[in-house]
Amino acid sequence: MTTTPNTQDAGIEVSVVMPCLNEADTLAPCVDKARGAMEKAGITGEVIVADNGSTDDSVAIALAHGARVIHVTQKGYGNALMGGIRAASGRYVIMGDADDSYDFSEVPKFVEKLRAGADVAQGCRLPSGGGTILKGAMPLLHRYWGNPMFTMMVRHWFGGAIHDVYCGLRGFSVAAYKRLALRCTGMEFATEMMIKAALMGMRIDEVPITLHPDGRKAHKPHLRTFRDGWRTLRFFLLYCPRRLYVMPGLTLWGLGAFFYFVVLSGSPFFGVRMGAHTLLVASLCVLMGYQALLFGALTKIFAIGEGMLPMDRKASFFLKIATLERGLLLGCAGTLSGLALIGVVLRRWIGADFGPLDYASAMKFVVPGVTLAALGFQTMLASFFFSLLGMRRTPEYP
Repeated sequence: MTTTPNTQDAGIEVSVVMPCLNEADTLAPCVDKARGAMEKAGITGEVIVADNGSTDDSVAIALAHGARVIHVTQKGYGNALMGGIRAASGRYVIMGDADDSYDFSEVPKFVEKLRAGADVAQGCRLPSGGGTILKGAMPLLHRYWGNPMFTMMVRHWFGGAIHDVYCGLRGFSVAAYKRLALRCTGMEFATEMMIKAALMGMRIDEVPITLHPDGRKAHKPHLRTFRDGWRTLRFFLLYCPRRLYVMPGLTLWGLGAFFYFVVLSGSPFFGVRMGAHTLLVASLCVLMGYQALLFGALTKIFAIGEGMLPMDRKASFFLKIATLERGLLLGCAGTLSGLALIGVVLRRWIGADFGPLDYASAMKFVVPGVTLAALGFQTMLASFFFSLLGMRRTPEYP
């Protein structure tokens, strides 16, 4: 990657960063609109084209129209933007695609929000947030399903008060960007920014904009509906352990506990009496549910330690009570209780001179015993893992 470090040039307030990969059809009007809008509004700024390996005339066009070109060798939308932002000299950065679907004449509206104290000024193309989509500018699948669905997930899962999570025209302060410590190198870069900004409690202001039809003719849009949709969903789940692990885990745990009660109490379930086989399935639910809960907790603590997620009240409380010693005591208690139940059946077997036992009666001790022993053993191992994740790097050993 060939970039220059962010020096925060006192003479430049705004850096407009455009990722570029073979955008010769549309790059010139994008650069001209951004420069013209800043000049008209009295904004001291620059336009940076973060070229990601173009083989057409994009670089020459960018230079001819007064942009600064940064060559980013690592492939990917996120890589291109990170390279351009790293080289930005302004206090604020406005990012947007160079396909002429975004009107860079609207840059001053974003600058106004940032000057007023917003950490992130997020564009909104959808009518629900005041935006406008011109005919043919957005596929119907994206407009009425994909974008609203993922935006709703951001609003409900992460608390982001926005209406268009996918809008690529947005602004942010360099100070906020550094706090976000973004990692995604592909298309997820944009959604990662909004998720982390919401989780960190940053101020996000929306800016209604107009989306125009893609002006490119030489090649199709880089976005791939189902591939990028899956990547977005996968990313959302990774950033929300509660949805991916905890909720399924609690559901499985609840099902297992319910059917344990039904079998061990001898109560009929819709007129049917459950036996040992149901007990085995209930134990499977309990074990899978507990595994999911452990993975959820481990993922959350790891993500916090790596700076991917912010520390919250629940995680802080969990770390205070989930000490290694308490985990070992709890795990030992579970394992010993399970072995004791198995011991009851072993004692019966010995008393019967190792002859056959009543299957149903024996399984009501063996299955819970095996389950408790497994849960206890998992708890002990997980306690050591939690203790390891709780160790912090020191300045001397980064």
